[in-house]
Amino acid sequence: MTELLKVHGSQNQFFILDQTTLEQPLTDAELQALAPRITDPRTGLLGGADGILVVNQPTKPGALAQMRVINADGSEASMCGNGLRTVARYLAEKFDQDEFQVDTRDANLLVRRQPDFAPGVPAFAVEISPVRFNKEALPFDNLGHERLLDTLVPEFIPGLRFTSIAVPNPHLISFVSATELSDNVLGVLGERLNGQNPYFPDGVNVNFAQILNENELFVRTFERGVGFTNACGTGMSATSLAFALTHPELAHFDVPMTIYNPGGMVKTIVHHQADHYWIELVGNATFTHHVTVAETELHQASFADAQTSATGEETAYEKFVADLPHVNDLQIGK
Repeated sequence: MTELLKVHGSQNQFFILDQTTLEQPLTDAELQALAPRITDPRTGLLGGADGILVVNQPTKPGALAQMRVINADGSEASMCGNGLRTVARYLAEKFDQDEFQVDTRDANLLVRRQPDFAPGVPAFAVEISPVRFNKEALPFDNLGHERLLDTLVPEFIPGLRFTSIAVPNPHLISFVSATELSDNVLGVLGERLNGQNPYFPDGVNVNFAQILNENELFVRTFERGVGFTNACGTGMSATSLAFALTHPELAHFDVPMTIYNPGGMVKTIVHHQADHYWIELVGNATFTHHVTVAETELHQASFADAQTSATGEETAYEKFVADLPHVNDLQIGK
């Protein structure tokens, strides 16, 4: 039998699958078949999820383990900040370490245990990097610009300014009003840029952010390969950097920012060191369920006989969110 974990960071939900515990790791084709089935919100396991976080032996020197991110549609993301926090906690408990590196597709990233956000709400900090602005890194084309930095893009939405940043996942960011945050324009643009389109051939994560105060945002994300999610860790990180670059009177480097989202809240710290940018993302790493399933079923993209048990951690997280300002005031329907 194999054990999976149902987890979330800011209600960005995943299943952790540690392939190092399997007799035979799943092939890429098997992972691509399993992801859409287990994550389906109607027929999947435990109400579905946004993807699968796959733990493997590391392939880069210096890392404790490798993390791969398989989206709900079976595609693979370069990274996932919310997911990395939960994998960091899993590995910290498995290997009894509080600070180490995790091998992701583009780089080894530093992760660190942090003080609990609230009683029963464990927290971890994870590095978000590398950061790139050039259009080839996202990629995009046919917009008349080599990069987008607080740029009017009439091809998208008249009057809104956009910034594009790869962290390394590609993100498109716009700072908007409360009305624009809550209406359907984000969904329309997200669907458009993640279907056949002449601008982002590989799709892009689209983030709308409302500035609440100095070093304080509410961010809503349409995630490539997923759709609307409760939160996107790399999206909140990229948006934090865009905030500091385009609104320097309100957002500051090397100072914690508070980023609210439909699933809760995280802290971010944006850095510029040695001619490069990177972001530290700090947030919850919540385990909601243990799942036991036969390895043979996973190879067949099945979980019909899976046994589940709740950890009880979700109650503590929900209390934490209920006590947050802005999340309930600005809660956005999905």
